[in-house]
Amino acid sequence: MLKYILKRIVSSFVTVWVIITLTFFLMHSIPGGPFEGEKKLPPQVKANLEAKYGLDKPLSTQYATYLKNVAHGDLGLSMQYEGRSVNDIIATSFPVSARLGMAAVFVALVLGILMGIVAALKQGKWQDNLLMVIATFGVTVPSFVVATLFIYFFAVKLNIFPAIGLDTPIAYVLPACALGGYSMAFIARLSRSSLIEVIKQDYIKVAKAKGMSNGVIIFKHALKNSLIPIVTYLGPLVAGILTGSFVIESLFGIPGLGREFVQCISNRDYTTILGVTIFYSAFLITCNLIVDILYVVIDPRIKLEN
Repeated sequence: MLKYILKRIVSSFVTVWVIITLTFFLMHSIPGGPFEGEKKLPPQVKANLEAKYGLDKPLSTQYATYLKNVAHGDLGLSMQYEGRSVNDIIATSFPVSARLGMAAVFVALVLGILMGIVAALKQGKWQDNLLMVIATFGVTVPSFVVATLFIYFFAVKLNIFPAIGLDTPIAYVLPACALGGYSMAFIARLSRSSLIEVIKQDYIKVAKAKGMSNGVIIFKHALKNSLIPIVTYLGPLVAGILTGSFVIESLFGIPGLGREFVQCISNRDYTTILGVTIFYSAFLITCNLIVDILYVVIDPRIKLEN
């Protein structure tokens, strides 16, 4: 186990380095720059700004300097927000995305697994058909369409929930449901198919022959084994949701990491783009590593290769 974890950690650092390298050179290969907008700056002012952020140096020198700074945990200064570091932007915006993300993950897991259980137990009946129609709707309809419908009906027409911000607990309902809608639908379909397969196993038939109740069979024996595919999906799900949704945060006016990422791309803020990309990559890789370790906890039959 320890040897496997160490190998994964080393490969994770290599992966992050590859992502940094690709993002750095692709970003600099695109025409334009962070100081080129609709209103052109005087040449001397532009030259001073480029010198301040080291953009006047050769690209190889910029790359080496950036890697050195990242190794010390310094993601640099934002080129659009005067006096703000990328570390500060992430530290300020990520907790907002994380709170919304945790609410969305809760909605996706709880409702998705419950829908899957009911659909599996009522296979072929109207409950199964209805829940799978809802799940299909959740998978196929884009999140920005769902968010727009939520805002129109529940915020504007019915005035039940606020449409902007996360000032109150009730304000989390609409963005969390919109953000977790796709994952909830996917988990419902995944848990249904997995549970149906597990129910057909011989040990479940033996449990039924012994006279165990359906509740004990489902929640004590079948559900645990049917959760393995969901755990596989949990790593990228948590990383993707917790680091922020670009569209959802923009629609609901939430100052999270997703909205910051959209703005920094629009502004060609090189350091912020790189910093957020590194943060997201490291977070995603960490979540996947945790998921791999959880495999053994959930199902001891799975052995990690050394």
